[in-house]
Amino acid sequence: MTTVGRSGRKPARVAAVTAVAAALSLLAACGSSSSTDPTAGGSANAGATAGTSGSTAAPSAGSTAIPTQDVVSGIQADPKLTAELPASVRSSGTLILGTTQSPGTSGLPHAGENAAGQPIGLDVDLRNAVAKVLGVNWSVQYGTFPTVIPGVQNGKFDVGQDNFGVTKAREQVVSFSTYLNDGQSFLGGTATTLTSVTSLTDLCGLTVATSPGSTFQQILTAGASKCAAVGKKPYQVQYFSDDGPIFLGLANGKVDIDFGPTLSLKYDAAHIAGTKYLGQISATPVGFVTAKSSPLAKPLTDAVNELIANGDYAKIFAKWGVTGTGVSESQVNPTPTL
Repeated sequence: MTTVGRSGRKPARVAAVTAVAAALSLLAACGSSSSTDPTAGGSANAGATAGTSGSTAAPSAGSTAIPTQDVVSGIQADPKLTAELPASVRSSGTLILGTTQSPGTSGLPHAGENAAGQPIGLDVDLRNAVAKVLGVNWSVQYGTFPTVIPGVQNGKFDVGQDNFGVTKAREQVVSFSTYLNDGQSFLGGTATTLTSVTSLTDLCGLTVATSPGSTFQQILTAGASKCAAVGKKPYQVQYFSDDGPIFLGLANGKVDIDFGPTLSLKYDAAHIAGTKYLGQISATPVGFVTAKSSPLAKPLTDAVNELIANGDYAKIFAKWGVTGTGVSESQVNPTPTL
């Protein structure tokens, strides 16, 4: 049995998305308790949601439809990879995973919850597939985005997962096992006059929303002087741990641009009426994090590579409509781009 905790970076936004979509349409016209997680590790319905399975087509803008097919339960354990795990893990059959909770459709395609409260999403399917290959279960414990990596460092969590991009600073304190490529992109509302963003100077004079303690904050802070260098007003940055205020800000004009993960913003643009994807300025490999020099880093990487080799990896990405964002090979601690 897998247990989960509570507390997260992005709260439920089903109602918020509906309200914001309506507001954006009007403008165009004139963010710990425990429960059981039945989808983790060896569950027969890992990653599946209630409803008819089979279609991977992206729903229309404003739709809250989510893919439902099961792409995980048929994956078999590989004894060779199980043998790579530390003896204590093989004995317990469990790894403690630290992440943040995303109720509703918050954080999709990375992570969310279906109507029954079961975790869903690309990251959920990927971690459950990895657990299946390794022959273990996840004990999922929820924290906040800024506390997951420290939790891995101090031993509270065996593994951390929260769309953590590989950076020089992070590689100094944890090890990475990569499983996808994500980027740094921009989303605007219909009131935004920009049609694309190709550099930070395109943001000069605008109000930009992003999440604190993230690579996005790092990029905006490092580039803060660029506007003055070209004789323009600086951009103003507002930090939000929740998605709801960002979407409301886009709707009422208090926020001009949302700066966030490429996969999430492309998903938002396809599902939330009145928003538009404005482009990506950089890309970063993303991975599971483990304690520095942890013996878990290699088996996690080898499990991802087995999924790539046997085709299960591609099926997971196709399910969530994000083909082209996977890695050709998982690596331990690749050279950082940030």
